[in-house]
Amino acid sequence: MPGHPAPGYSRMSTRSVAPADRVDLWEDYNRQALVGLRCSPHSEDGLPATQTDTGLGSLRLADIADIADIAGNEHVVERSPQTCRTSPKDSVFASLLVSGQAVFLHSGGCFTLGTGDLVLYDTRRSYLLGFPTAMRQLLVDVPREVFTERCLPGGVPTPLVFSSGTAAEAPLLRRLETVLSARFGRPDPGDTAAAERRVLELVHCLAVRGGPDGTDRGARLLLARDHIDRHLADPRLCAAHVAAALGISTRQLSRDFRRAGLSPSRHILERRLERARQQLSDPASARLTVADIAHRWGFASQPHFTRVFREHFGRTPGELRPPRPARGGGQENALRAEN
Repeated sequence: MPGHPAPGYSRMSTRSVAPADRVDLWEDYNRQALVGLRCSPHSEDGLPATQTDTGLGSLRLADIADIADIAGNEHVVERSPQTCRTSPKDSVFASLLVSGQAVFLHSGGCFTLGTGDLVLYDTRRSYLLGFPTAMRQLLVDVPREVFTERCLPGGVPTPLVFSSGTAAEAPLLRRLETVLSARFGRPDPGDTAAAERRVLELVHCLAVRGGPDGTDRGARLLLARDHIDRHLADPRLCAAHVAAALGISTRQLSRDFRRAGLSPSRHILERRLERARQQLSDPASARLTVADIAHRWGFASQPHFTRVFREHFGRTPGELRPPRPARGGGQENALRAEN
């Protein structure tokens, strides 16, 4: 897709060049890595800033979303109508302000952003984004056709702003910041496909927020599933713990899951079984016993794990295991026979 860099990890800082050259470096880098725009700093130091870019997804999904971690002093960036014509970009940006303040000006009006707020906007349309203070933002670049398919049909004809001070939006914004921040500063950022899916689900829930009763059942269900995925290894995980974490009753949690065709306890069991299946099939885990893996994913006993695993997948845990490294003395066959 035009305008999207190849997936990977890159980092740029203007601090390595003279103040007079910083804006040119910043604009040139962004024109290639993110989007064409003009930058106007409000400091004698020019624009001392850093930007980190990384792909979000496998090579097959590399064009779905890219994220940037941008930090700098007070400045203004503008994507004018002329820039939109000379440097086209067909994306929706989700810009999350991690620190500082911002003013967003577009053809339909103007609004302010505070720390923790997010704005969704179409890069085909002109805008001005001003930062009166030092700032940091996390930006998700989603190709527009992907955004309309997986986040919001019709896209965003006008910018949408979401406030961290709104009870229905705050937990989604906090979780989005957590997922995005985890992509930076770690040698192994974890499951890229899962992170990509969560980002798009969170943006979707924000974009379609507000059900008939003033809440978004889809958002609650998403946050519940996300909490479950992050606590599968805790043997105490249950519907009551999930409901308490979300600040709702277990009855409300059950209703939300029932609309999706399952129960909280069944969802917890299925997610644990799936994670255990993945680890059982992973050659890197070949030296772990079935009991080790069962315990790792919150099962109290190996016999119980083996029984529910066979019922769910039609095979025993031992049948999924890759060949284990020989340990000599006939031990391998005995170990393979544990199930």
